[in-house]
Amino acid sequence: MNPTVFIAELVALLLAGRILGELSHRLGQPVIMGQLLAGIALGPSVLGALWPGAEQWLFPASAAQRGMLDAVAQLGVLMLLLLTGMETDLSIVNRVRRSALLVSFFGVAVPFVAGLLLGKWLPAALLPDSHRRLLTALFLGVALAISSVKIVASVIRELRFTHRRAGVVLLAAAVLDDTIGWIILAAIFSLARQGELDLQLLASTLLATALFLLLSFTVGKRGVATLIRWSNDQLQSEMAVVTTILIVMGLFALATDALGLHTVLGAFVAGMLVGKSPLLTKHIYGQLRGPIAALFMPVFFGLAGLSADLSVLRNPTVALWAVIFILVASIGKFTGALLGGRLGGLSLRESTAIGCGMNARGSTEVIIATLGLKMGALSPTLFTLIVLMAFVTTLVMPSTLRASLRRIPLTDDEQKRLAENDFRKISYVAGLERLLVAVDTSHSGRLAARLVGLMSGSHSMPTTVVPLNRVSPSSGESVQPVAVIKAAVDAARDTVGSGGDSAPDVATLHVTSTPSAATTEHVIAKEAVKGFNLLWIGVDPVMDEVGAVNVAIRQAVEGFDGSFAIAVARGGFAEQTGATVSAKPGPLNILLAVTGTAYSQRGAELALALAQASAGTVTALYVDTADDEATWSSGLAANLRARRHGATILQDVVELGRHYDLAVFTRARRSKNVDGAILAEIAQGGFNLLVLGVTRRSDDALFFGPIPAILLAKAPESLLLIAT
Repeated sequence: MNPTVFIAELVALLLAGRILGELSHRLGQPVIMGQLLAGIALGPSVLGALWPGAEQWLFPASAAQRGMLDAVAQLGVLMLLLLTGMETDLSIVNRVRRSALLVSFFGVAVPFVAGLLLGKWLPAALLPDSHRRLLTALFLGVALAISSVKIVASVIRELRFTHRRAGVVLLAAAVLDDTIGWIILAAIFSLARQGELDLQLLASTLLATALFLLLSFTVGKRGVATLIRWSNDQLQSEMAVVTTILIVMGLFALATDALGLHTVLGAFVAGMLVGKSPLLTKHIYGQLRGPIAALFMPVFFGLAGLSADLSVLRNPTVALWAVIFILVASIGKFTGALLGGRLGGLSLRESTAIGCGMNARGSTEVIIATLGLKMGALSPTLFTLIVLMAFVTTLVMPSTLRASLRRIPLTDDEQKRLAENDFRKISYVAGLERLLVAVDTSHSGRLAARLVGLMSGSHSMPTTVVPLNRVSPSSGESVQPVAVIKAAVDAARDTVGSGGDSAPDVATLHVTSTPSAATTEHVIAKEAVKGFNLLWIGVDPVMDEVGAVNVAIRQAVEGFDGSFAIAVARGGFAEQTGATVSAKPGPLNILLAVTGTAYSQRGAELALALAQASAGTVTALYVDTADDEATWSSGLAANLRARRHGATILQDVVELGRHYDLAVFTRARRSKNVDGAILAEIAQGGFNLLVLGVTRRSDDALFFGPIPAILLAKAPESLLLIAT
């Protein structure tokens, strides 16, 4: 066992995998195709044929040397299945339940039966053990039946079909295929251990699988979410959550192994549960995906390529069986999916596209073939044929799917969903994942709690509460900040009527203690590194005796590197009592001051989200500061341009409101005194919250400009300043 050779093997697989993977990507093919080709090129098929000495030095036949690579590859299998599970969203099946179930059923059943028949007719020379033909046939059935959800999803996203019926059905069916395939594979692995088909053993295996899945998606789901939250909130070392996820994966893999199932099922289910955790932010997902994509994927698929020896195709009989494999796999999968689509109520064009899309095997097939080779269910020749079949079907699928999808006409409903999807990609609110709340029990703290409750209630955002040790002595409140937030979330949930799985669980709220000796800046900074998007602050008094922003607010902002919102309770919100927080929040009638800037636009979107969640209203106000006499003296065209500018800004807010199903009212005033115009609009009545999108002007004094400063001092109604 030579460590130098092992490092050389890793470098060769990583380098070749990166080069050929990049080439595949630029040619519109999956990266794993290039990584698989890298292994084939470095193995007996190419390097071994052209330069046998180099191939034998780099990849010696020593079992101990090969075991080092195998260890990395086996860990890579679990990591890949973990990632696949995290990317698997079973909730999409509900949207197209009947069609997806039928496509998946026939798309699995037809090629599975074809694989069984193929295994029955295979010549004995291709079998690893003629006495275990049934086991080989079962593996072939799974190999032909399963699809690669990753490749299907990538092509659907590329063609913007994620919100069209054919795309959703295709993705949902691929998810079901993947899930069913790993469950069947776990059962077959149990049979492989015994060496023969035992009906009693099969029944016990299926029962163990069902029990494992039941416990995983009930007790396990909550346990995994709690564990991830605890590690995120309590552990301070680097990448603690990633380590926790890997431990969860290992424990689930060990559990399935103890039940007599394959470890891949445990890793896959663990990934699905991790993916459901409300704390799985894009940041954490990126940290986990990085080493998988950079190390484990090229090594695993490269090693699979090394195990494939294409020189066996020189034998005409083997070459003929390779063609038969590809034809049976393609025709069986296409026919089954097409039949399921038609029975599920899809058009012929949609069913044809789904049949083409389900025909990609990709990484999933290679994993199955590798496992079959390891457990002796496949011979090296059969392994090569399956890898070749996976390569060809994956190579053909993207182009055929693209061609068939483009022939499906776009409906009005699909056009609307595409527009909504495009909006979510650029939406400020849709990009928010976690909320950090720093509040005391003052009236402003209660207002912040109510607003956070509406956001958490309507968008299922995990929320962490930092109770501040600065409670207004005049408030006379005994309710703790976390109780305020929890009650607000519960009330908001009732108000928005989200219910079901989309409703935020109170368990997603976490309280962070504030040591009396610690500054607010220190506590906020300690929490901020855990991946929050927006900090909400509610503290009274907002301004100190010299007119500067409260030091507690300044310290909170200094500790947070990101967007923040400051709630200031005035008017009716300044008259709340301890009991009112648990009541249903009334509608927010928001006056939104807009300027057309980027930060004003983001403030507008947050205001619309709050109004939608509270069944309230939004009135957008634009103040034109142009001097009438100066504008007219510069010409009629300049005057019209100024008016059009204001109208365009207001129209943008109206369009934004349509995405939130809100009819935005608009008002325009001409005045040099912007703050006076806003105060005059408030004086007309009907508003209980003024929302301003602002930007920070001074780091030392937390100054947002003269207009927000005047409104903070004079506005009779509550304010929400949103600094992005």
